[in-house]
Amino acid sequence: MTIQPITPQSVTPQPVTPQAVGGPSTPASSVRSPVQTMDANVFMTLLVAQMKNQNPSAPMDTNQMMSQTIQLSMMEKTTEMTTNSKEAFSLQMRSAAAQLVGHNVDYTLSDGTTGTGLAGSVSFAGSVPTVKVGTLSIPLDSISGITAPAAS
Repeated sequence: MTIQPITPQSVTPQPVTPQAVGGPSTPASSVRSPVQTMDANVFMTLLVAQMKNQNPSAPMDTNQMMSQTIQLSMMEKTTEMTTNSKEAFSLQMRSAAAQLVGHNVDYTLSDGTTGTGLAGSVSFAGSVPTVKVGTLSIPLDSISGITAPAAS
């Protein structure tokens, strides 16, 4: 793993305009949006800063550094497991929706409308698969029942 040094960000001074006189002015290029989540990059940045600014006569305890490295590894694995779980759930929803094609389904829409019809096709375009019943596209989570097709 390569550790990149922390470099200070420089902001070029902006000329003062007549509109800016009388109040603080922040150039658009210096405005940053705060990071809302902690990821491996933030963790490594903090660890490198901690090591860089430590007291040379009392360096960081190796046990403490190993503990922090293990915490980083655990965080990465937890994130990976979460991603895999979301992908597996999405695949299960797609599989369940695909199995509805050719069956009669009962549905209840968000406005309370209920109905029954033959599932003709499935769309995976959105985050929740939709089942085409006649001219309606019904979200998978609105399907309330399924009936096997009539034998011919």
